[in-house]
Amino acid sequence: MVRAPFVISDISIAPGTRQTVDISVGSFSNHMPANIPVQVIHGRREGPTMFVSGVVHGDEIIGVEIVRRLLVSRELSHLKGTLICIPVVNTFGFISHSRYLPDRRDLNRSFPGADNGSLAGQLAHVFMTEIVKRCDYGIDLHSAATHRVNLPQIRYNADTPEVAELASIFGAPVALEAPLRENSLRAEAAKVGVNVLLYESGEALRFDEYAVRVGVRGILNVMAHLDMIKQRKKNGTRAKSVLAHRSKWSRSPVGGIFRAVKTIGDVVTKGDTLGYICDPFGQKEELVLSTLDGVIIGRTNLPIVNPGDALFHIALLKKVSLAEEKLTLMEEDVEADPLFDEDEII
Repeated sequence: MVRAPFVISDISIAPGTRQTVDISVGSFSNHMPANIPVQVIHGRREGPTMFVSGVVHGDEIIGVEIVRRLLVSRELSHLKGTLICIPVVNTFGFISHSRYLPDRRDLNRSFPGADNGSLAGQLAHVFMTEIVKRCDYGIDLHSAATHRVNLPQIRYNADTPEVAELASIFGAPVALEAPLRENSLRAEAAKVGVNVLLYESGEALRFDEYAVRVGVRGILNVMAHLDMIKQRKKNGTRAKSVLAHRSKWSRSPVGGIFRAVKTIGDVVTKGDTLGYICDPFGQKEELVLSTLDGVIIGRTNLPIVNPGDALFHIALLKKVSLAEEKLTLMEEDVEADPLFDEDEII
């Protein structure tokens, strides 16, 4: 039985084809059309519909490279179901290298939006209507904010067993339980029955090779689990994610010049030295000690700090003994994955 075409923004895409569609979100102030560029791969055979989105925050550009590599992957040649890839959701912020939209609103706090709302609200409404509500699953790609960097991690809502299972299947170094935030894409998607994973990695306005590889590999792992693509060949023993139930920021006790001695991926215990803060004259120095047992999943890149500034984001672990070994095995596994040969990356 031949599948029906997939229709999006009044464009019909035949089964067994792919097509790029520009979904209108109005125009820029100079009258130039503003669009959400979307590429749809509509498989010949039935299967789930999944979206992969990047740049909900305009400066979190790592999703663009993850989506690019996903779209050129040979793994998609016999796709079941439909894959909708949106490398740039926040067109306005992307062009201006800004996290926010021109109205200073955060798109990821503006869902589900409204067709007559603010600019952020209208963009959120279009994305919900044209993309999210047509899907069964979604993976939303993010990075740390400006002047911070994140260890590759998958965040999920533990209240939904299927989402928790997909988070484990994704295979990021850390899988972190993260409650749904009101008016976020994840929260509003859940209300309409769409299960969404959130991938965090790298830093704003930068690409990170390891983070990109983990992202592409993780998306394909999920798609294989959903039977959208063939099961991927395992390369040796597959590393398991470090599981964390919550996280907490370690903050600066004083202002000054910060020198870190720990970084993302490091496992720490209570009392470990995380860094030093001194005054600009070097006359007074204060230790920054960990008060937690866990793994560092994010940190500041700024050496100039004020009292209370967030320095290290630590995922709390009940047992830290095996975490370091798991993280090392994960890195080796990703680096050795045959998916990332030179032809695939370039």
